Amino acid sequence: MITRLIDAGWEVIHQPAHALLAFQLALHWQPAKRPERWAETLIALTEHDDGQDPYEGRNHLTEAGAPRHFQVLDFSVGQMQNMISIALQKSRWNALMESMHITFLYEEKRGQSADLDNCLDQQRKNQQSWRKQYGVSEATARYAYDFVQWCDAFSLILCQNQVPPEGRRLEISVGPDGEHYYVFQRPNGTLGVDPWPYEPDTFTVHIEYVTLDQLTFRDDKTLYNALQKAPIQVQEWTLAK
Repeated sequence: MITRLIDAGWEVIHQPAHALLAFQLALHWQPAKRPERWAETLIALTEHDDGQDPYEGRNHLTEAGAPRHFQVLDFSVGQMQNMISIALQKSRWNALMESMHITFLYEEKRGQSADLDNCLDQQRKNQQSWRKQYGVSEATARYAYDFVQWCDAFSLILCQNQVPPEGRRLEISVGPDGEHYYVFQRPNGTLGVDPWPYEPDTFTVHIEYVTLDQLTFRDDKTLYNALQKAPIQVQEWTLAK
């Protein structure tokens, strides 16, 4: 979950919803700069946070009982393996992108757990094998994954309301083309991206979230029920060249 403490309680965005926003941010990318296997890459983007732990016990709560923000979650080898298993049912390209995402996120944690190290080693083998099956170079696969990572980073910035006010620029990430991209907000509320990477001059994206008026929860079941009962709210952003 992506959580934000507000006066009324918590704003909560499910991570698969954040992935759907990342897909929307990818959809209008300039055709000439799109990675190979465009459709599969977009699907990989929407699935890169799938396979989350079930709402059981206290998987989604802090020790104090608050909804657990994704950045304070411990790594879960089971979730990683589940994500790859789901991706493989679509295509090995999807699995390749998800495997590279695991490497991107967790390689820096190598040495903290034998299970994690084994998982990371397996991802390296998977990636080499799947690139060979597709007959693509490491650079080609890297370009596609860097695109996924860029859209993921942009979505997280929006989900966490991190775009600075008064036109100040925030770096999104380095794009697949090696460019440094920045987001900023105009006085009229529209968002600009510099340099502009999209085909249309303007488009709108959105995400669903819920507001919880309870600060702490007894267990995951209580949290899950509260999330299901809370009315859906929608936030939109208009991007313009």
